[in-house]
Amino acid sequence: MNWRLSPRCSVWSPRIFCIFAFILTLQHVSYSQYREEQFKDQKFRVGIRLGGAFSKTEFSGTASGYNARAYFRHSYNERLRGEFGLGIGELKGSGFKSRFVPLDYRLLISLYLFPRWNPYVYVGAGGMYFDVQQESKGVPLPKVFERTGYLPVGVGAQFMVDEIVALDITGGYNKTFKEGLTPTATSAKASFWNLGIGVSVVGEKDDDPDRDGLKTSHERRIGTDPYDPDTDKDGLTDGEEVLKYKTNPLNPDTDGDGLKDGEEVKVYSTDPLNPDTDGDGLKDGDEVLKYKTNPLRVDTDGDGLTDGDEVLKYKTNPLDIDTDKGTVPDGVEVRRGTNPLDPSDDIPKPKKEALVVEVGKAIVLEGVVFKFGSAILLSASEQVLDKAYATMKDNPDIEVEIHGHTDNKGKPSYNLKLSLARANSVKAYLVKKGISAKRIGTRGFAAVRPIATNDTDEGRQRNRRIEFYRVK
Repeated sequence: MNWRLSPRCSVWSPRIFCIFAFILTLQHVSYSQYREEQFKDQKFRVGIRLGGAFSKTEFSGTASGYNARAYFRHSYNERLRGEFGLGIGELKGSGFKSRFVPLDYRLLISLYLFPRWNPYVYVGAGGMYFDVQQESKGVPLPKVFERTGYLPVGVGAQFMVDEIVALDITGGYNKTFKEGLTPTATSAKASFWNLGIGVSVVGEKDDDPDRDGLKTSHERRIGTDPYDPDTDKDGLTDGEEVLKYKTNPLNPDTDGDGLKDGEEVKVYSTDPLNPDTDGDGLKDGDEVLKYKTNPLRVDTDGDGLTDGDEVLKYKTNPLDIDTDKGTVPDGVEVRRGTNPLDPSDDIPKPKKEALVVEVGKAIVLEGVVFKFGSAILLSASEQVLDKAYATMKDNPDIEVEIHGHTDNKGKPSYNLKLSLARANSVKAYLVKKGISAKRIGTRGFAAVRPIATNDTDEGRQRNRRIEFYRVK
């Protein structure tokens, strides 16, 4: 058996052609991301194709003629279409003329899906009627009438002229199952090649195939898919987005707030065109997904602070009216200057009792005590000294002297030194609290100014004292 393509086109020719077409189909099946925009909105097409037919014969070399075909084409999906066709053709060679009428059904498989043209391969099956008129020395012989099955395979391309009209170019090989279409010296079954160009029109066109409220021409213009009612998969149809909500049908989150347009409209009732519907300083998506606050309410917990201020400025909890649990709302704390994150300042501390002192007079700071034989203040003295501090803080014009006194036990020189040291300890306490040192003088009197007898323990205890003497 000769596997090469002979001048008569061997029986292997259609097999080789089919294998080649099949390889091309597999090679390009990965290009499914291309959209067949100009072809997708067609339910079916009708057309007519004209061209030539060619065949090899041993008697006349090449037989040629015309080939015409009318067809009806419908779609299974974007890549696969079916085609019914009825044709008529003629092959004419030296000493014979063959007329044939093929009827077949073909499957058209798209290789690429481009916007304005569509290359494809086809394979089909059908039947053919043909008659052959031969001559012998110029005398016509009786016609031979035959019927046979046949297999057409080939390639083609469809080019859109506009949304309705398309040009169609095809070329293919047609294998019959009975000899005689073209007279030959052998009994090989006949076959022929064809090449043609045609024109087709849309038989029925649906202006809104996905029923989303937008016509196909409108969807093509804005870039949405006319066969998908929700191109961006955001929960709103393309028509709702364009005509009702004015959102972007190609972007599932038009305002970029972290919520899909459909969620904003149907679930949360927020504005899909405004990332911060309630104007509180937080995006709607952050409120719903992160902070669990109400995207339609400026102050979710009703504490007097916006949710945005609580999160971004004060770091308080926008879901808790009293973040620090100190019994005072966050908004009240902020307005009065206390820390809404610190419960210790929620209830104001009572003001320390102030000392009433007249100019030129002294009062004893009862309760100011020191470590025995030293000028070290004991902690029990703080309550009384805080009263002195409050007096000077609330009356910034007051100037005082702190007088230190002892009893008569011990040497006078030692007592003088101790009484002054104790007066200086009290001054140091007040200065540390914030009173200017310039407003406080100190003096030590030892035991020279007793206010009670030094003969008893009680008297000596009273004489060991600190006085608060107002000089201004």
